[in-house]
Amino acid sequence: MLTLVLLPGMDGTGELFSEFIAALPPLCETVIVRYPTEEPHSYQELEQIVRAAWPVSEPFILVAESFSTPLAIQYAATHPANLAGLVLCVGFAASPVRGWRRLLGSLLAPLLLRVPLPNFAAKLWLVGPDPSGALLIAVERAISSVQPRVLAARLRAVLTCDVRADLNDIEVPILYLQANGDRLVAASCLETIQRIKPDVKVVSLDGPHLLLQRKPQITAEAVVEFARSCCPSAIL
Repeated sequence: MLTLVLLPGMDGTGELFSEFIAALPPLCETVIVRYPTEEPHSYQELEQIVRAAWPVSEPFILVAESFSTPLAIQYAATHPANLAGLVLCVGFAASPVRGWRRLLGSLLAPLLLRVPLPNFAAKLWLVGPDPSGALLIAVERAISSVQPRVLAARLRAVLTCDVRADLNDIEVPILYLQANGDRLVAASCLETIQRIKPDVKVVSLDGPHLLLQRKPQITAEAVVEFARSCCPSAIL
């Protein structure tokens, strides 16, 4: 048995993992780490929540999505017991936004995140032009369940993060899932990671930023194949 510990995107609810989990083999156990929705926490504080969730007694693969990827890098660099591999889905080791856009995003975050996410914005930035109605509703529900000031704090954390030094200290294999249609995390973010970890395995897929949600079957297959290579004795 091998466990996948799932770290969610910026909403932090973990509710958007359902289709990805359904596509995994029946013997694959999953643990979803959920972040507080009422109070903001730094990456360092969220790391303590992740640390409390790990399956100490058995091998596990850490699967981090977008917002959580710097946190996963930071955590994996501490060499947690039984960590067998790290999956970074549309990830980054330093802020994916540079220059004046970073400053503008930090200033506008509290205002922009107080209004419900319009469907056109969700399609443009998150789910692509042709999502199912059910996915749009799920994304809107997940985001609206989190206090705007919490979302604003998480966005500012993304805009100021830099865990490149921690990336250097990771000893387990790394899989990077790249979304070719991603409008939020550019290809340069992967290039930054590859400069530090040239042996990172990359799977590039056609899809938007919410890759696990739009491509659950193919991303599940990629993660399971990677997990088997990291821990051949695991039954999946």
